[in-house]
Amino acid sequence: MDTFEELPFPRTEVALNTLRYVRGIEDEAIFNHSLRTYLYGRTLGEQQGLRPDEDYDDELLFLGCVLHDAGLSSEGNGDQPFDIDGADLAARFLSEEGVSAERIDVVWDAVALHLHYEISQRKRPEIALVSAGAGLDLGEEDPPVLPAGYADRIHTVLPRLHAAAVLYDTIVGQALDKPHKAPPFTMPGELVRQQTQEPWPTWKQLMTQPSGWNDYAGYEPKR
Repeated sequence: MDTFEELPFPRTEVALNTLRYVRGIEDEAIFNHSLRTYLYGRTLGEQQGLRPDEDYDDELLFLGCVLHDAGLSSEGNGDQPFDIDGADLAARFLSEEGVSAERIDVVWDAVALHLHYEISQRKRPEIALVSAGAGLDLGEEDPPVLPAGYADRIHTVLPRLHAAAVLYDTIVGQALDKPHKAPPFTMPGELVRQQTQEPWPTWKQLMTQPSGWNDYAGYEPKR
């Protein structure tokens, strides 16, 4: 934690334990991305007039950010899409840390919904700011929303290390090994489609598989 002493991270026991845990299981580029997610999410919250530990629980935001890509670690790589695998790993870890079920539920939602911006933004700030911060770290808005020079200062402490490329390769690598982790029309599925150039099945093809209910048998569309 000494490396990050100048950064405004929560210093609670569970926050520090989570930081150490994630640092030990994630690629450094993804770990740095997760910490920048917190810093940028917190900044976006401030721009909305949200005050840490007054308008939202700062520890919960930190936990959601630090754990949001835990599904991309070897330990988190299960048989579900990586966002759900990560949410389940986060819940297991925090339960072992003695965190209450109510607080774990917030972190689970933050991790599971971080790819679904439109949904997460309708949730409480601890969930919304994880998705917003993660997205901002992968591409600054135009016009920029971060204070001038802020990102440069953060990158000095938390270098990017080709974050977007590492995230892409990790997501696709997991899915090529376990195709069910990247179902069609999901973000992981789209990345795999881009990598493999395999066409998506059409809606009708999906609905007329042998396991379907024959909804197209004898169907004539209305004119």
